[in-house]
Amino acid sequence: MRDATLVTTPGQLDAAVFRLQGASRLAIDTEFMRERTYYPQLCLVQIATESDCYLVDPLAGLDLGPMHQLLTDRSKLKILHAARQDLEVLLLTGGGVPAPDFDTQVAAGLLGFPPQAGYAELVARQLGHSIDKAQTRTDWSRRPLTPAQLAYAADDVHHLLQLHTEFTAALTAQGRIEWLREDCAALEDPALYRTEPAEAWRRLKGLGRLRPQEQAVARALAAWREQRAIASDKPRGWILTDDALYALATLAPASTADLEKIPALPPAVIRNRGEELLALIASARASSDDSNAVPTPQRLTPDQTRLIGRLQQQVRDVATELGISPEVLATRRDIEALALGSRDSSPLLKGWRRSVIGEQLLQLIA
Repeated sequence: MRDATLVTTPGQLDAAVFRLQGASRLAIDTEFMRERTYYPQLCLVQIATESDCYLVDPLAGLDLGPMHQLLTDRSKLKILHAARQDLEVLLLTGGGVPAPDFDTQVAAGLLGFPPQAGYAELVARQLGHSIDKAQTRTDWSRRPLTPAQLAYAADDVHHLLQLHTEFTAALTAQGRIEWLREDCAALEDPALYRTEPAEAWRRLKGLGRLRPQEQAVARALAAWREQRAIASDKPRGWILTDDALYALATLAPASTADLEKIPALPPAVIRNRGEELLALIASARASSDDSNAVPTPQRLTPDQTRLIGRLQQQVRDVATELGISPEVLATRRDIEALALGSRDSSPLLKGWRRSVIGEQLLQLIA
């Protein structure tokens, strides 16, 4: 592969896309920032083939349409590591999810590597190369990019093609290549990367511990916070922290004086949004409906605990036979949900997991 080429002009981008169109595989990575924004700020896109590596700079004011058209061309396989965040930022900036995809982290898990194995770990263990990760926490929004940053960015795609070649051969030999394709196809759903304000309450932890009327307020506040975060492109926590949200839901303030008694609520929020919050809380409490309440978490019965233990042991036994981590087969949450009666939405009863482990678990439950 030739040295990486930094792309900062329309002419350079056109030339890069022209060369990349001749490839059947594209290794892809992104660098982005989202500490101060709701949406990730795309700062760099790395695209490599067997012969070329391009570092496309979105902050140079480029029209990225030709690049996004290339990345959504389904005749080309996209190879990424831990793809979900990269696919999210490319969807949000380009309007489509790059596909089809091969996620080397997913592939590694199906081959017995630790779940969530990092790129540097895979390159070291599978290919015998070391990668300098000194730029992991660098500020990718600053310009100009340093030679060290550019070298780091190029390294993040340099080995993906070889990993794809070796992992594909190993998965095919073990009869697991369709498992990989199925898991990666699930990453193509745009709904994975979007949060509708009305569904923002699902991010809240412990909602079921609140009374129904308090839950109604928390749901309304979560939707309001999501809308404000989207409109201002600011992190949710900058609009309203979870602590403040729960305090508002449980204390039910009815006046500005009540708001001022809540330590988690900044004075600026009270000053700028206090009346809006009071009206929202009053409306949510008045219109609360117990039928929409999230059930209070129930302590597992001894029988349920024993059943979950048997299911977990079965997962461990099958995973050992396959030489993979148990959580690649089934998470504890999935196992508990199945044991407690969840069927329709269980990932353990879909695709390859159903035949490999799901049917066995159903037999134990019966």
